[in-house]
Amino acid sequence: MTAIRQAELDALPVREALPELVSALDGHGAAVLCAPPGTGKTTLVPLVLAGLVGGGPRRRVVVAEPRRIAARAAARRMAWLLGEQVGGSVGFTVRGERVAGPGTVVEVVTTGVLLQRLQRDQELSGVDVVILDECHERHLDADTVAAFLLDVRETLRPELRLVAASATTDAAGWARVLGHGRPGGAPVVTAAGVSYPVETVWAPPARPVRPPHGMRVDPAQLTHVASVVRRALAERSGDVLCFLPGVGELARVAGQLGGVDAEVLQIHGRAPAAVQDAALAPSAHRRVILATAVAESSLTVPGVRVVVDSGLAREPRVDHARGLGALATVRASRAAGRQRAGRAGREAPGAVYRCWSQAEDGRLPAFPSPEIRIADLAQFALQAACWGDPDAAGLALPDPPPAGAMAAAREVLVAVGAVTPDGRATPRGVGMSRLGLHPRLARALLDGAAAVGPRRAAELVALLSEEPPREYGDDLAAAWRRARAGGDAYATRWRAEATRLRRSAATPAGPSPTLSEAESTPPLPGREATAPPPGREATAPPPGPGATPPPRPGAAPPPGREAAPRRPVGGPAAPDLRASGAGGADGSAAPATAAGAGSGDDAAAGLVAALAFPERVAKAKGEGAFLMASGTAAELGDGSRLRSAPWLAVAVADRGPHSASARLRLGAVLDEDTARAAAAHLLASGDEVRWEDGDVAARATHRLGAIALAVRPLKNPDPALVRAALLEGLRSDGLGLLRWTPDARALRARLGFLHRTLGGAWPDVADDGALLARADDWLEPELSRARRRADLARIDAGQALNRLLPWATGEAARLDELAPERIEVPSGSRIRLDYSAEHGQPVLAVKLQELFGLAETPRVAGVPVLVHLLSPAGRPAAVTADLASFWQGGYLAVRAELRGRYPKHPWPQDPATAEPTRHTNARLRR
Repeated sequence: MTAIRQAELDALPVREALPELVSALDGHGAAVLCAPPGTGKTTLVPLVLAGLVGGGPRRRVVVAEPRRIAARAAARRMAWLLGEQVGGSVGFTVRGERVAGPGTVVEVVTTGVLLQRLQRDQELSGVDVVILDECHERHLDADTVAAFLLDVRETLRPELRLVAASATTDAAGWARVLGHGRPGGAPVVTAAGVSYPVETVWAPPARPVRPPHGMRVDPAQLTHVASVVRRALAERSGDVLCFLPGVGELARVAGQLGGVDAEVLQIHGRAPAAVQDAALAPSAHRRVILATAVAESSLTVPGVRVVVDSGLAREPRVDHARGLGALATVRASRAAGRQRAGRAGREAPGAVYRCWSQAEDGRLPAFPSPEIRIADLAQFALQAACWGDPDAAGLALPDPPPAGAMAAAREVLVAVGAVTPDGRATPRGVGMSRLGLHPRLARALLDGAAAVGPRRAAELVALLSEEPPREYGDDLAAAWRRARAGGDAYATRWRAEATRLRRSAATPAGPSPTLSEAESTPPLPGREATAPPPGREATAPPPGPGATPPPRPGAAPPPGREAAPRRPVGGPAAPDLRASGAGGADGSAAPATAAGAGSGDDAAAGLVAALAFPERVAKAKGEGAFLMASGTAAELGDGSRLRSAPWLAVAVADRGPHSASARLRLGAVLDEDTARAAAAHLLASGDEVRWEDGDVAARATHRLGAIALAVRPLKNPDPALVRAALLEGLRSDGLGLLRWTPDARALRARLGFLHRTLGGAWPDVADDGALLARADDWLEPELSRARRRADLARIDAGQALNRLLPWATGEAARLDELAPERIEVPSGSRIRLDYSAEHGQPVLAVKLQELFGLAETPRVAGVPVLVHLLSPAGRPAAVTADLASFWQGGYLAVRAELRGRYPKHPWPQDPATAEPTRHTNARLRR
C-alpha cells in the first residue's frame, strides 16, 4: 500500500467548496453540487464525505454513475489517490462485476444497480450518503433513483444524505426536487474550477449534408468528421478526442483514418475493459480517441488537447401509434457541447473543432431531453409498481411521466403478468423486475425457459437484449449459432449475459398471466432492438457479496442439466422444443453442424422472440413482405434467408417517418401454432363489416391481431354493423355517395347561407362532418334500410335535408322569405340566386338592362346580394354590391365599351330612371 497522494488531493479545485457542501448536508441533508469538469467532484467529494481524507467522521458513501465505464474509472482513481487497490476502502459494482470487500467505505455503482438495491432494501441499510453523479444527463434510471431516495428520506430515513452532482445542470430544478417542498429548495453549492481556455473552431461541412434520419447518419457527414480529425492533427498538438453518436459511426470514421500518424482507439460502453483502460491511461504515443457520449463526463482522458465534436447524439424515440421506434440520432444539446468541449481544457489550454456553423449553434436545444418524456416506460412503470406507487403520482420526479406512455406501459405489464389491472405488482412482476430485463424480455425468459429450457431461453434473450452486430445478419437463429461459435467482443459479452440470465431463469418468478384474458399490448416502443443505448447500464441485481438473491423455493438443477419444463400457469402450453433435434443431451444448443440444428434453432428462436414481441408475429403476404399482428407491414432485404418463410417472429424492425413499411432487421422463422400460442391474447373471432374498396364488405373472420387466419363471406350481417360501415363510407368517400339533384345542392347552399348569417335554429349543413354527426336526424329511415353503396345513391339528399329545417320553431316556413330561390328584378324576370359561395354573399347574375331604374341593391336576410351584371350576350360586364354607386360611375365605362358591340340594345344616359327591359330596341318600339 502506498501513502495517500496528498499533493494530488490538494490540487483538486473542488476542495474550496467542501466546507460549504458539508455544512449544507449537515443543515439540510441534501444539496446540489455544481462543479466544472476536472475539479474532483467525482473523486475527492466522496472521499471527504466518507471520512477517508480530511479527518471527518467515517460514513459509508455510495456514488451512482450512469455508465459502467465511469463507475470503474472513478473507483480506480479514488483508490489510486488513497494509495490502495480497488476493492479496499473504495470498490465498485456494475452488472456482472463486483470489486469490493468488507472494508469498502466508498462504493461506486451504476444507477441500475442502485435501483435494484433500493427495491430489495428500501432503507438502504448501512449507507449514509448517496451521490448522484452527472445528474444533468437525465437518464431514466437516475431520475427514478433520485425519486426513490427522496421517498426514503421522507418516510424511513431522514438522516440519509443526498448530493446531486454535475458540471452542467439545471441547478434550480434539482434544488427544487431535492428540497421536496421545503421553501427555497435544497442548497446549491458551486465549485470554481481551474479551467484552461478552450478555443472554438467552427468547421461546418463545405457542402450541405442530409440531416440524421432515425439511426442513419449521412456518410458525407462522417467523411467530413474524419477530415476535421486529420485537420486537427495537423494544426494542433496533443491527443484528439472525437465525439460520435454510436458504435457504428466510430467504426466508419476509424476506417477513414487509416495512415494517420497516431494510434486510433474506440471507446464506448460495449468496449472491452482492456480497451477502455488503455484509453484512460497516459500514453507516450499520440492518439485519436473516437468516443460516444460515455466520454462526455466523469472521465478524464489524459493527454487530450483537442476535441472534435460531430454535434450528434442518440436519444430514444417512441411511436406509440405504430408501435415501432428506435434510438434516433439527434443534434446534441448546448449543455452536451459544453461538456464535450471541456474535455480539451482539463489539463492545459486546448481547442474544440465543432462540425457545424456558429449560426446553427444558437438553435440547438439548451439541455438534452429527459428520458422520461421520450422513452419506453415499461421498466419504469414496473419499478414504480414494485415500489408501491403504480402511477408514480407520489414520486418527486424532476419531470412527471407522460400519461399516454404510462398507459401503454401498464398494458404491457398486465399482459405479461407483472401487474394486476389496477397496477399493483404481482409476485411474478417482482421477480421479473429483478432480472435486469425489459418486462417483455423477462416474460420471454421465464416462459421460454419452460418450453426450450433455461439455457436456450437465456441465450436467445441475451441476443435480444443487445442487438447483434449487423454482420451477424437478420436471421436470429443464424445469429445465435454465430454468437455460440464467435470470439469477437460481442460474443464475449453475449456469453456472460447468457450465463447470468440462465441462473436467473432457474428461479421461478411467479405464474404467467392467462394470456387469453390479458389485454392487448402495443409493440415495444423506443427501439425495435431492446438493447439499452450504448454505454448505458440496464437495471440488474448486483452480483457478489451484498446482493440478496430472489426467493428460491428449490435448488437450481446441477450444472449441465436443464430444469424440467413448466407450463405457464393459466396460459397455453408453449411448445416444448428441447427435444427437437437441435440441442444436446443437457438441453444446450448443439453445434451448428449437427443434423437438424437449423430447424431446431429456428423453432426455439421463433418461440422466444414471439414470446417477447407477440404483436410482431408476422405472416407472409408476398415474397419478402409480411404483415405483423400489430397491423404494420414489414419487408426483408434482398438475399435474406427469411424471405420465403410463411411466418416470422420479428425481433427488430425500424421504420422511417415517411415509410409505410418497416424494414425487418432481425427475426426468426415461426410456425402458425407457435404464433397462436405466443400471441394467444390477440386471437379474436367475430363478424367484420366495414367500408372497403368503395363498398360494404361483410365477412366472418378469425384473426391474430391484424392477421386474418380464416375468412368467409357473411350473408346476413348485423344491420347495425352495416349502418356503421355505410357511415364510415360517407366519412371517407364523402356525401357525394348520395343522390344530389340541382335542387338539393341549391337547398344545401341556401341553408348554409342562413346558418352563417342568422345561426340560431338554422342547421350547419356546409360541413360534411357536421351533417354526418346528425345522420340520425336527416338520413333515417333510408340509411338503416341501405345495405350497399348502390342503396346510398338512391337516397334523395334534398328530401333528406328538409328534415333538418327548424320545423318546431316555425322558422322553416320562412325559408323562401329569408333565402328565396329566386328574386324578381325590375324587368319582371325571376332570377335564381346563387348561395354557393362558402363565406360570401348570395350572387345575382342578371343582364344589366333588366335592372334599369333599380336604385338600391337587393337584400336577402339583410345581406346585400353581389350583383353580377351581364352583357346582352350573357357575359360578365361588371360586379357590384352597390348599384347606386355603379349607376353614377361604373355604368358610364361599361356603356362606352359595350354599346358599340351591342347597338340593338338600349344604353340610356341615365339608367336610374330608364325603363328596365329584357328586349332589344326594336322590340321596345313595337
